[in-house]
Amino acid sequence: MTQTVILIISFVLSFVCCALITRFLIPKLKSLKMGQKILDIGPRWHKGKEGTPTMGGIAMIITLLALTVLALVVGLINANFRSVTSRLALVFGYALLNGLTGIIDDRVKLLKKQNEGLKAWQKYGLQFICAVLFIVGMRLTGNMDTTLHIPFTSIYVDLGFFYYIIAVLLLTGVVNAVNLTDGIDGLAASNSLLVGVFFAVCAFTKLGGNDVSLLGGALSGMCGGFLVYNFYPAKIFMGDTGSLFLGGLIAGGAFMLNSPLTVILFGLIFIIETASVILQVASFKLTKKRIFKMAPIHHHFEMCGWSEIKIVTVFSIITAVMCIVSYFALRGIM
Repeated sequence: MTQTVILIISFVLSFVCCALITRFLIPKLKSLKMGQKILDIGPRWHKGKEGTPTMGGIAMIITLLALTVLALVVGLINANFRSVTSRLALVFGYALLNGLTGIIDDRVKLLKKQNEGLKAWQKYGLQFICAVLFIVGMRLTGNMDTTLHIPFTSIYVDLGFFYYIIAVLLLTGVVNAVNLTDGIDGLAASNSLLVGVFFAVCAFTKLGGNDVSLLGGALSGMCGGFLVYNFYPAKIFMGDTGSLFLGGLIAGGAFMLNSPLTVILFGLIFIIETASVILQVASFKLTKKRIFKMAPIHHHFEMCGWSEIKIVTVFSIITAVMCIVSYFALRGIM
């Protein structure tokens, strides 16, 4: 089965499946009164979004499970396809574990009837366990060693034990970064879709195999299907269920490309979102002054008068450009 066929099938199935499930979830979540709570400290115009169904990431998780089962079945039938399933299964499993963490967090928020779920240490503790399990799985299956690729070069540096420390920080950092990016309609899904396209392009140009094709198709397809209902004005939110899940796919995908540091490039928007929060908190604690009108930074631009559509468009353009930069970083020709 060629990469083209794999990519097309995974994209179409993911798009259709996620769109249909999301359409079904909206009235179901409304009937269960699973509406988003909006923080009082947030932009005042966001109050109008209160009550919008959340936990839409469930649609992505169900889509992924269906695609995983299909991939395993095809792997049993087609010996040539079987070899690509181990890394893919590990990345999908890692994303699912993070998605489950998101489900727990969202449920706690709904039970408390406020936009505060798990405590920070509880949330990070679960993410840390997920990351360790992923690293152990990759190591035991021979899909990971301790050499780290330096972007824009063909150089690999053996870091020994320190590689695992960097791996945990990257995995948990990216998952949290995508989580922070999910603050306005369509932002996290749009940028994640572009990352999925990047993975697909890498596979087509021999920078990744059939498993990367499947990942690229699934990620872009799911995000596209979800955006049908999540783009402004959103009829449903992905919640931590979706954002942590997408973060797991994106972080895991960087390791599938055997160049985890490139996530800093193609995931630059996610990194900037995280950095804005860190800088805001540090600045206020040290000087009692804020750098931004509000953090994460997408809220700063909202407070400056940017529309949600403009923010999503500009941020997506930046991600598209950085995906191109990342492509050359992997080829080591810049």
